[in-house]
Amino acid sequence: MLELVFILPLIGIIYLIILPRDNTVKLKKAALEWSLFTLTATILLWASFDGGGQFQAIKKFEWIPGLEPVFGPALFAVDGISIFFLILTALLTPICILISWNSIKFLIKEFLLCLLFMEFLLIGVFSVLDLVGFYILFEGILIPMFLIIGIWGSREEKVQASYYFFFYTFIGSVFMLLAIFTLYGQTGTTDYQALCCASKDAELQYWVFLGFFLSLAIKIPKIPFHIWLPQAHVEAPVAGSVILAGVLLKLGGYGFIRFSWPLLPEASEFFAPLIQTLSILAIIYGSLTTCRQVDLKRIIAYSSVAHMGLVTLGIFSHTIQGLVAAIFLMLAHGLVSSALFIAVTLLYERHHTRLVKYYRGMAITMPLYGILMLTLVLANASIPLSCNFIGEFISLLAAFEYSFIIGLLASLGMVLSAGYSIYLYNRICFGFPSRYLYFSRDINRREFYTLFPLVFLIFLLGVFPFIIIDVVQSSVIRVEPYA
Repeated sequence: MLELVFILPLIGIIYLIILPRDNTVKLKKAALEWSLFTLTATILLWASFDGGGQFQAIKKFEWIPGLEPVFGPALFAVDGISIFFLILTALLTPICILISWNSIKFLIKEFLLCLLFMEFLLIGVFSVLDLVGFYILFEGILIPMFLIIGIWGSREEKVQASYYFFFYTFIGSVFMLLAIFTLYGQTGTTDYQALCCASKDAELQYWVFLGFFLSLAIKIPKIPFHIWLPQAHVEAPVAGSVILAGVLLKLGGYGFIRFSWPLLPEASEFFAPLIQTLSILAIIYGSLTTCRQVDLKRIIAYSSVAHMGLVTLGIFSHTIQGLVAAIFLMLAHGLVSSALFIAVTLLYERHHTRLVKYYRGMAITMPLYGILMLTLVLANASIPLSCNFIGEFISLLAAFEYSFIIGLLASLGMVLSAGYSIYLYNRICFGFPSRYLYFSRDINRREFYTLFPLVFLIFLLGVFPFIIIDVVQSSVIRVEPYA
């Protein structure tokens, strides 16, 4: 099944290349169909997963022919941690195609190819068990996202935002490459499973950890490496914002869980107080900064900084429940933030402004939109029965177990998130309809079908969190070196 998950996006890419450029409807339908095939394959892969903590569906790939004695074959496999990130990637790709159905007006074929190619690379990132392979796929994602922001962005600063995104993440990843070379120089391998068993000096672990940390912290992003995120979100088209918030930000947290704990346990424990401090700073500063934003996309972007602070707080809490909470919260944030970006883009497509001051009384003119927006805002504020509540609650339990002060400061994030989320909804949807807006058409069937799966999953996982937690916990116990 893992081979099928890899092959289907490639077949979709080849099929799109063959199709004529002028038949845009057929291009969109073909991209949507192949992305749905990939989603079906990932669900079948999950169905065949036995729930154990070991890697499954292992596939060997000779990715550098002739250099097998040096690098060896790259292994691809899934476990309880990576399987749900594969499903999240496969779920958001057809949603991106649907929500961009009418908003992308030019170079439609190239846009769809970028989406499918990025899906293929993300599947590789979440399943590769080789450090060099991870780095190549990790960096390869920059190219299609750079093009999506720079070409199909919505405003004049889109080129600047694309370069912000590219150079921030690329320069940070150079340190990861140096760290990989350092590990290879001492152990003689880049195979993940071999490195988990290899002995590594404590001092070497510190330097290697810093190399990984700089790259992954920029991707999350952690303060003070977050400057590129609001700019990229504001200028990106809706599909770029959804993929960026829903999946790409999770690469940092996934890298910490996959590589930092198993490969560098002593360094992870040594730097944990520093990262916990930066996480608290991200939660409080990100939430306070969100309160003063006037652009709809910037509000969601800065709230992502705060939520991802809770993720790293759980990862470096030295507890099993912290790691489980971090994975669950990343998946929950991928659903909620993606849906929120789609929701604010629906307003932008109708009224061509993202400034909050021009909106008021949308619940009167767009009642269906008002209901969906209220649901998403409450989920972003971690209301009970939503998946965000489960993730943040367990993260706070792990934080209090690590330190009472850390847990108390992290709790401010939930209070502040409720404040700016409800305040945002109040300004947009309540009150007398704005005099700046003459006509507000409610969401259509395509837009409803795009948002409904995300809203459904947000509350399904909030009511039945064991669907994910039972599978994740078995793999986390194997990853956690202090278990």
